[in-house]
Amino acid sequence: MALAALAAWPADALRLDWQPALAAREPWRAFTSAAVHYSPLHLGANLAGAALVGALGVVARVPGRVVLAWLAAWPLTQLGLLLRPDLLHYGGLSGMLHAGVCAASLWLLVHDRGRRRLIGAAILAVVTLKILGESPWGPAAQTREGWDIAVAPFAHASGAVCGLVCAGVSLLFPFPATHDD
Repeated sequence: MALAALAAWPADALRLDWQPALAAREPWRAFTSAAVHYSPLHLGANLAGAALVGALGVVARVPGRVVLAWLAAWPLTQLGLLLRPDLLHYGGLSGMLHAGVCAASLWLLVHDRGRRRLIGAAILAVVTLKILGESPWGPAAQTREGWDIAVAPFAHASGAVCGLVCAGVSLLFPFPATHDD
């Protein structure tokens, strides 16, 4: 994801970003929009976030099927934005990053024990509070102090829900026996 964001940086954002009016004609935007960033600050923050989500996945020992669930959440996160047709343009990794955090945290909560399970629950609680505090039901694009772009909180909510649902489906299948179980 981070490499795609770097590769897309010089591209014309309007050719790749999410636009609900073009969703049916250009469905590939559900994939490409995650690579679009509207400013260096936006790109830098999302690259840092991608590194943190990747580190969480490694530390949580997230299995391949949860990673695949996160990948499935990628286009679904953007398609969830159809619920906000007033969000005329969207780009960035933040929705996907929320999906990844939720998928990894659900893995910890369901699969691990003790402190690691509590960490998964705590991360999910913090993400929930963060999203609720962002008022995703408010204006589709919101100005926030410290940001040079409008923030789309509904993308964070869409990503979190899609990440949880996709990871949850992946966890419905029996866990293969490993030396860590």
